[in-house]
Amino acid sequence: MKASEIRALSAAELDEKLQDLKAELFNLRFQHAINQLDNPLRLVAVKKDIARIKTIQRERQLGKKA
Repeated sequence: MKASEIRALSAAELDEKLQDLKAELFNLRFQHAINQLDNPLRLVAVKKDIARIKTIQRERQLGKKA
């Protein structure tokens, strides 16, 4: 996901997307542990998406305070 796509989402949608990505990351880590992971680069992509969402959530939180 691109940052511009994430910025277009509402706060509730961001929370939902974050929970989905965390669940996906858990499943990918589990698959990796039992050597059934098809695309190991997906782990990196999911981690980056989680970081992007958290960054935008923090920006919005700081924007409200200012």
